[in-house]
Amino acid sequence: MIGAFHQPILVVADTQLLDTLPEREFRAGYAEVAKYGLLGDAGFFAWLEANADDVFAGRAAAREHAIATSCRMKAEIVARDERETGDRALLNLGHTFGHAFEAAAGFSERLLHGEAVALGMSLAFEFSAARRLLSPAEAERVTRHLGRARLPIRISEVTGGVPGVDGLMDLMAQDKKVKRGRLTFILVRGVGKAFVAPDVDAAEVRAFLADKLAR
Repeated sequence: MIGAFHQPILVVADTQLLDTLPEREFRAGYAEVAKYGLLGDAGFFAWLEANADDVFAGRAAAREHAIATSCRMKAEIVARDERETGDRALLNLGHTFGHAFEAAAGFSERLLHGEAVALGMSLAFEFSAARRLLSPAEAERVTRHLGRARLPIRISEVTGGVPGVDGLMDLMAQDKKVKRGRLTFILVRGVGKAFVAPDVDAAEVRAFLADKLAR
């Protein structure tokens, strides 16, 4: 909710600390790892599809590769766009939808941040498919992997439910990427091919959400 631009002198990642996390928190964190493959590295996402079981089982080599790849990708994106005027917005893949669900759940244990991001990424791929930017099969590939990681991929999976379309649209209107009242989404042309889509028609989003809420 509050942030500042200040680069660290050093970042230390002690991967053994991950063993102290509850399983649900670990899986929520995994959503942010998968995000890097989905937004810009199809090869990394394919690696996750093949090696996610090792990541969850705590095998050091797999975890370290997943973490190092994610950190490297974020560093490269931030170096190109420190103050989020361009490419850095790609890091928000899944967050426009996700933040709305997170807010609807009261920023509580009903829906962890990573779970909201997983749900948001699933919807971002499905929304992109609805816009014919990629095939439904590729969107299904993404939702299948996130579901296999036991992350929410359907709105109905949010504990306690969510508001209707009007309520969700109001929450999305508060997203930091909204400019002059126009919605900006991070959409995809395929796995690893995210892009910034400004001025998305709110009526199109509303119809998409109405369809998803009806299922």
